[in-house]
Amino acid sequence: MTAQKTESPRGAARVRKPWKKKTPIEVVLEQADKLRQEIADGEAGLKEKRRQLQKLEEARKIFEA
Repeated sequence: MTAQKTESPRGAARVRKPWKKKTPIEVVLEQADKLRQEIADGEAGLKEKRRQLQKLEEARKIFEA
C-alpha cells in the first residue's frame, strides 16, 4: 500500500497579488485608519457594557432596599 498525497486546502493554483511598495505616508494613513476602526469597535462594546452595568446597578438597588 502506498500513501496517497492529498492536495493542500490552499491549492497549488493560487495566485498571489503582486507586492506593491507603500510610501511612509500610505503606511501612516493605513495605521491611522486601522486604529480609528479599533476605537469605533471598542466604543460599541463599551456602550453595551455600560448598559449591562446600569441594569446590574438597578438590580443592586432593589436588593439593598
